[in-house]
Amino acid sequence: MKTSSLLSGHISAPDFLSMLSGNVQPPAWCNPKPDGIYDIVVIGAGSGGLAAAREAARLGVKVALIERGMIGGSCLNVGSIPSKTIIRSARLFAEMRNAGKVGGEPPADLRIDFSRIVERMRNVQARLSSAISAPRLTEAGIDVYFGEARFASTGTVVVAGEVLSFKKALIATGARPLAPSIPGIETAGYLTNENVFDLTECPGRLLVMGGGPLGCELAQAFSRLGSHVIIIQEDPTFLPAEERDAARVLSDALVRDGIEIHLNTTVSAVRTRGADKVVDLISDGAKTTVFVDHILAGIGRLPNVQELNLEAATVRYDTVKGIYVDDFLRTSNARVYAVGDVCLEQKYTHAAEASAHVAVKNALQHGRDRLSALIIPWCTYTDPEIAHVGIHVQETWKKTTPVRTFTVPMHDVDRAITDGEEEGYVKIHVKQGCDRIVGATVVARDAGEIINGLSLAISAGIGLRAVARVIHTYPTQAEAIKLAASAYNTSPVTSTRRETLVRSL
Repeated sequence: MKTSSLLSGHISAPDFLSMLSGNVQPPAWCNPKPDGIYDIVVIGAGSGGLAAAREAARLGVKVALIERGMIGGSCLNVGSIPSKTIIRSARLFAEMRNAGKVGGEPPADLRIDFSRIVERMRNVQARLSSAISAPRLTEAGIDVYFGEARFASTGTVVVAGEVLSFKKALIATGARPLAPSIPGIETAGYLTNENVFDLTECPGRLLVMGGGPLGCELAQAFSRLGSHVIIIQEDPTFLPAEERDAARVLSDALVRDGIEIHLNTTVSAVRTRGADKVVDLISDGAKTTVFVDHILAGIGRLPNVQELNLEAATVRYDTVKGIYVDDFLRTSNARVYAVGDVCLEQKYTHAAEASAHVAVKNALQHGRDRLSALIIPWCTYTDPEIAHVGIHVQETWKKTTPVRTFTVPMHDVDRAITDGEEEGYVKIHVKQGCDRIVGATVVARDAGEIINGLSLAISAGIGLRAVARVIHTYPTQAEAIKLAASAYNTSPVTSTRRETLVRSL
């Protein structure tokens, strides 16, 4: 396909590729020479490592940052940034096809230039990489080293032949895709998030293994860009960690986008036949076979603990669960901390950054901040989006924590109706007997934006009664939060509160 050399207002294609590599992995970079003991050595320059190194530099301490690959880690290079850029393009084309819903005429010949989508993605990456480039980090007072880091003792790390001594160290090496153990798949070849964004043409037929956030997001995006997508999920529903109502809404949306769905299904074998990948599927004992051009595996991630020689640092770890940390993010070596995907169950960019701030404060300022105190929301960026914060209803059943739930369907929200985006709901859980918000789920077009207000309320201890008094702009889809809060205020008064009111009168 022909690639446009210039996108209006953007850097030309040859330039942004060199700019990106020059920022995140400079080819002629010379590592500094260690000079004395570092106050903190940060291993891994992904989201968590960058946040930790920058915070340490802001505190004025001597800090080293080691990266074996590309600065920015998964988020910038093979994760959130490239995927959300492609999702934005896919959403536009879906809206064009559905123009009839809002009084328009769908294009008779909708042409999608996948090469220009990829070009825009690289352009975005290059632009964002400028803020975290190796020279920019050096200017901020951070010694940047490129190379494989290995612990040599409880207080030293070796990188590119140099020995770095430290008072404290922080491991932020992230995670990598889990390789599927399916006969024939290695020979046939498959994609993961680490190479799917290297595609230069949209696959004609794509098999997606895994119904988690990555699988669902990219399955929908590629389907909207013209692929015939088949998604395979071993579980009976998508997004096993989410509420069943949310998973059902998403499943319906994927079907409408033309995705072929196989739940309770496993891949038993893969082989090639000419240019085709032949995939055998098993569901309820029945075997079927599909032919595809590419296979995308999104079945999980493993922590990057290999090659670190953690034994030399007396740091306990598991090759599947990652590095063991306490609630202060300290490892079994009190001088070494860990953050992000290498040790956390919640493998999100914002979780890595938040944990980095906790670890740096505890390591360098004798802080006692706890990981368990963090309120971490998350979002799956399908259409509609699915966002959550706090506890799920099913958790309250296990913990015997009584809650009251207030639900507002999006088809009761004026702005959702005017936008023609009535799928989904806002569901808010409060502790029984009071208005303290303990959890919330939002399923809506922009759920990732809407959930932030509820995260703030939980973090600041703002009850649902106070939320009801907040004046929201009208009309917005976030007004669903106010409607749920108003439902709380108009619910029957408890006997205790009634007696209090009577006494006051």
